[in-house]
Amino acid sequence: MASKTFIVTGASRGIGLATAKFLLSAPQSHNVVVMARSAEPLQKLKDQYPTQVEVLTGDLADFSLGQKAVDLALKAFGRLDGLVLNHGMLGQVANVAEADPQQWQHGFDIKAGLPALRESKGKIVFTSSGASVSGFKGWGLYGATKAAMNHLALSLGEEEPEVTSVSIDPGLVDTEIQRQIREDLATTMDRQFHSVFTTAHQAGNLLKPEQPGHVMAKLVIDAPKSLTGKYLTWNDESLEAFQ
Repeated sequence: MASKTFIVTGASRGIGLATAKFLLSAPQSHNVVVMARSAEPLQKLKDQYPTQVEVLTGDLADFSLGQKAVDLALKAFGRLDGLVLNHGMLGQVANVAEADPQQWQHGFDIKAGLPALRESKGKIVFTSSGASVSGFKGWGLYGATKAAMNHLALSLGEEEPEVTSVSIDPGLVDTEIQRQIREDLATTMDRQFHSVFTTAHQAGNLLKPEQPGHVMAKLVIDAPKSLTGKYLTWNDESLEAFQ
């Protein structure tokens, strides 16, 4: 298989890092533009895969970063075959009436990548969440942004016949967000809802980032057109070939 080129956001840790490492490692050996706010973990990837990695740091509240990432991919590798949009943070846990609307303004300019993705018949994989399809007290900000991703994948499925877009719910994964929920939000979250996360951690039921991350990496390489527009859990039976 010829090397492809991907952009992975939120690539400094967790699912994003696991996805990027899978794409970079043999036998895949693809090229990746890695994006995150933290530079050091991205530079380690660059040091490990000097000819396959380009680094772009910044906060995606700066909407211009999407165009910069696409330009970097095309300049360095001459093509763009897929996006893994994994950036995001739990943000403010508060009722909608009390939420800060500025915290909603984090996104990747997908429009910037569409011309190259049409040419390559590329893929877009969104990291979604179960919170996108269920309501939880205080999680309106987080859930709404993930639901918007689902709808964006759905709309792209209708509008872009040459591009395959899919939203993946990775489940409960052992990431920094999970630590933040358990330790930092113990007094602000609904007690019963908070216990769901602490119990899963205590029971050893959190997934490793590599479990959904590798599925998402395989999807951005070769997701079939039949999946476009769908919201799926990472281990859905329709994704058996990608496990």
